[in-house]
Amino acid sequence: MVMYQQTLDQLCELKLKGFKEAFILQSKSPDYRHLSFEERLAHLIESEALFRKNERMKRYLRASKLKYRNALIADIEYSASRNLKREVIATLSKNHWIEQAHHIIITGATGTGKTYIACALALNAISCGYTAYYSRISKLLSEIRLARADGSYLFYLKKMAKMHLLVLDDFGVSPMDAHDAQELLEVIEERSCSGSIIITSQLPVDHWYDYLKNGTVADAMLDRLVHNSFRLNLQGESMRKKTQQITGEKNKLDGEL
Repeated sequence: MVMYQQTLDQLCELKLKGFKEAFILQSKSPDYRHLSFEERLAHLIESEALFRKNERMKRYLRASKLKYRNALIADIEYSASRNLKREVIATLSKNHWIEQAHHIIITGATGTGKTYIACALALNAISCGYTAYYSRISKLLSEIRLARADGSYLFYLKKMAKMHLLVLDDFGVSPMDAHDAQELLEVIEERSCSGSIIITSQLPVDHWYDYLKNGTVADAMLDRLVHNSFRLNLQGESMRKKTQQITGEKNKLDGEL
């Protein structure tokens, strides 16, 4: 009993929480007694590895600031009217585009599900061990202004560059002056060839040049984003409107029952 407690204390000291929990389970469950030493050790190591993977995913998810933290690729709707193909999402879910530092551009009218799909792809990447960070364009620019004001800009830029995936939401929603366009370009440039970006926009890509109102910045930004990206152009009616209709019909049916 003394040796057992010493072992538990040492596992705590070594911060092997998954190993410790599996060790306690093995010591109390008769199901493990018929296993060989090698099999029981393999179970202990596998439990520790799984525990660390889950804890890492929790940290990455908290740090990501995803708007939809429960967005799942499995829940994406592929109706014909959406102009969204299941095989395309299946290919993107393998994350090869992240390994190759490619980007994804998701365009479509408001309510078509751009942000949800972006978050679902980001969450899938996090579950596979990649880091991600979500921000609306307006919030990102505010963070940059604050970082410049308090002297932490270089640290902030380095943080953005280290993320495997950066999700930039609502590009083109608010007017962007030349200074903000330059700031956004600097973030994109810092990640060039070393990280991936998902960018969502109500504006069609062929309107981006005019929106940026700065030929030099526009050329540089489009060259780094558009020419190295997968494009999803969502169509159809608003998913929010559709969800509200379904909810309303359900509530009506419940009331009748």
